[in-house]
Amino acid sequence: MFTGIVTDVGELAEAAADNVVKRLVVLSRYEAETIDIGASIACDGVCLTVVSRAPRADGLTEIAFDAGPETLAVTTVDGWQPGRRINLERALKIGDELGGHLVSGHVDGLATVVAREDIGETTRFTFRTAPELARFVAVKGSVCLNGTSLTVNTVDGNDFSVLLIPHTLAVTNWDETAPSDRINIEVDQMARYVARLQEAAAAA
Repeated sequence: MFTGIVTDVGELAEAAADNVVKRLVVLSRYEAETIDIGASIACDGVCLTVVSRAPRADGLTEIAFDAGPETLAVTTVDGWQPGRRINLERALKIGDELGGHLVSGHVDGLATVVAREDIGETTRFTFRTAPELARFVAVKGSVCLNGTSLTVNTVDGNDFSVLLIPHTLAVTNWDETAPSDRINIEVDQMARYVARLQEAAAAA
C-alpha cells in the first residue's frame, strides 16, 4: 500500500522489451542498502517490484523493475522512454504517517489532460477519463494521478479538475505535464466499495 505522497522523482535510464516483459531501470536518490529485492515501489502510481538495485559512484541508485503485459496494457508504462522523470513512492510501513489517502498502486486506467491553467504559483489541471472510472470521482474526494494523492475540485460529466500547490509542483514531475498527456489514474477505494454496495443492494 501507498499514500500518494511522492518521496523522490527518479529518471528512467533504460527501457528494454524482452518478449512480453519490459525491463525498466530507474535512477533514484533512495539509498541502495535500504531497498530489498522484491520490495514494491510506486512509479507514477504503478506498483512495480524491485528485481535488482545497485549504488552508483554519483550517489544515485539504479533500481530495476519488470513490467508485465497487464501493466503495459492498462498504464502509461509502455510508452516510457529514457529521460522521463517518474514520481516515486516506497511502500507504506505500519506506523508511517498517512499523509495522502490509501493507494494500492493498482492503476484503474488512464485519464487525459484536456486543459492546464497556470494561476500564479498554482496550476489547475482538467482531465477526462472513461465513464466507468468517472463515476467514482467526486468533488472534495481523493484521486491518485501519476502516483500523487490529489483532491478533486470540480466534476463535469467525465471531466474533473484538481489544483496543484507550489510544493507539489516542486517535488513531483507535474510541472512537465501538458494538455493531451495521458495520466495513470487510481480511483479512491472507498468510492469503489460504496458503489459496489449500492449495486448489491439494488440487485437484492
